[in-house]
Amino acid sequence: MKNRTLYLGYVIAIVFWFLMFSPWTKQYFNFWIMMMIASGILSTIALTNTPKEELKQLYKFNFKNIAYGVGSFVILYGIFFVGNLITRSIFNFAPNQIENVYATKNQADAILIGLALLFWIGPSEEIFWRAFAQNMLSKKMSPMRAFIINTCIYTFIHIWSFNFILILAAAVAGIAWGLLFMKYRSGSMIVISHAIWDCFVFVIIPFG
Repeated sequence: MKNRTLYLGYVIAIVFWFLMFSPWTKQYFNFWIMMMIASGILSTIALTNTPKEELKQLYKFNFKNIAYGVGSFVILYGIFFVGNLITRSIFNFAPNQIENVYATKNQADAILIGLALLFWIGPSEEIFWRAFAQNMLSKKMSPMRAFIINTCIYTFIHIWSFNFILILAAAVAGIAWGLLFMKYRSGSMIVISHAIWDCFVFVIIPFG
């Protein structure tokens, strides 16, 4: 039953990301509303299909998990800062594709976007993608194989954007959070990292 739930979650993610990112459908939807709906559905699937005792272990907000979450955000933001400079200097199409990533910012107020990313979208994505999907796969196969498969799916669903920079960004971030979860098996750690990273990259100190 849980296998079917995981596969259902993947299918839902694929459908929503297609609707939000593909050039044939994205103009019909408000990106931020769709993202909140999608991440809300996925996190609900994750939380309702994870045993309570396991939830307590996954979401311990102790000093170590908070510190590592913030620290990993700093490192990841630094990687993206350098990556932004490199891609802009190497690829002629990079500036335009980066601007396209930020085009959705005109669909909502910046403060509302920041709050949604910090308290809803960022946490919800990690609750599903790493703390549930990768976690479930790792119970059926080696943790490394689970990490690779889940990261590939997480990256693949961004392909509908046909935006190389966005797909690359998803791959790098997915690898970082996937490795972090594989090593520490802490949902709270990756929730903190992703939430703060989202808020900084899109609102506080964006790259475009």
